[in-house]
Amino acid sequence: MSPTTLRRVAIIGGSRIPFCRSNTLYQDESNLSMLTAALNGLADKFGLAGVEIGEVGAGAVISHSKDWNLAREAVLSSKLSPLTSAYTVQMACGTSLQALAQLGGKIATGQIDSAIAAGSDTTSDAPIVFGSHFAKRLIKLANAKSLGERLAAFKGFRLRELKPASPNAGEPRTKMSMGQHCEIMAKQWQIGRAEQDQLAYESHKKAAAAYADGFFDDLLVPFAGVTRDNHLRADSTLEKLATLKPAFDRESGQGTLTAGNSTPLTDGASAVLLASEDWARERGLPVLAYLTYAKTASVDFVAGEGLLMAPTVAVARLLKDANLTLQDFDFYEIHEAFAAQVLCTLRAWESADYCRDRLGLDAPLGAIDPTKLNVVGSSLAVGHPFAATGTRIVATLAKLLAQRGSGRGLISVCTAGGMGIAAILERP
Repeated sequence: MSPTTLRRVAIIGGSRIPFCRSNTLYQDESNLSMLTAALNGLADKFGLAGVEIGEVGAGAVISHSKDWNLAREAVLSSKLSPLTSAYTVQMACGTSLQALAQLGGKIATGQIDSAIAAGSDTTSDAPIVFGSHFAKRLIKLANAKSLGERLAAFKGFRLRELKPASPNAGEPRTKMSMGQHCEIMAKQWQIGRAEQDQLAYESHKKAAAAYADGFFDDLLVPFAGVTRDNHLRADSTLEKLATLKPAFDRESGQGTLTAGNSTPLTDGASAVLLASEDWARERGLPVLAYLTYAKTASVDFVAGEGLLMAPTVAVARLLKDANLTLQDFDFYEIHEAFAAQVLCTLRAWESADYCRDRLGLDAPLGAIDPTKLNVVGSSLAVGHPFAATGTRIVATLAKLLAQRGSGRGLISVCTAGGMGIAAILERP
């Protein structure tokens, strides 16, 4: 193909295992077993058993050192051909969407004809490690060649050295959790508790309705005896949400983020099949939608910007690339890490000052139609296994567009490290 000819990137469909709150139904599972199940879900759904895929890009945020190439090991454990190459990627909560964007670029330029983007995460199987002092003793012990050297490795040993280092999802540069950062954002943008609880309530209600309508039937594959997301609360009420205490700011009396309007620690995996149109046509696979644009951005949260505000920048740049306005979409899939994050993002796009001073725009991006936002629920309802969320959203949005028959959808995902990633799916 000509270097200037780009092919359309077709989204064929997705598969995921049910998402479960950490330390519940998947406490004996690993990233490898969950990711393998998501890949097998695609293999069964689209007849890919024994098929060599162009590439698989997948990753996990919380992983063991033994999972140094998780994606390849999952491929080898799956029904896909072992000839399928795979690489592991990590971009915090944007991991699988970043993998999809990378693989989409390879399809567009003709490097490969098919690909699978995926992600898995579990905090039920988080790596527990010793502190550096005891770890160095173990290294010395492993390298010792005599009894004297082995004994010397433990000279001065203290029992406190056996205390493991607890897993920590806090930002290394600020020592603050994502929730603590989001509390600051909520205060900066004057996002109230009632607004956050309302968004969380609506997410649960919309997801419950989608389950009742069978929307998720062909997107989910049973795993470990589980057939349904176990965080979803169909009986959620605003009254129940209002009783919950602040989760990240318990001292000031001003905290608004709770366990009800924040995503829980979640275990799960998801995957999406994408391809060139010719590859899909040869196999008789329908195209649900097309990946047309993707963009990443970062903010300087150490200098005072909101940790989770990078998607506002990514989306603004994406709209410029696509020559679109914020209102030119039929669906908006904004990842609900916290209800406050979604609301801060929406308020920022409506702010003339923010859009001028931070985004360099002459006018605010404006408001979106709330009836088009996360129409089948999102992370607050189904959970958020960090690396799996991106491809969960892509599969959901592609199906919504296919059901509608045509249209355009915007994806926005915030990530740790002050980054964000956005994408556009379209169905002509």
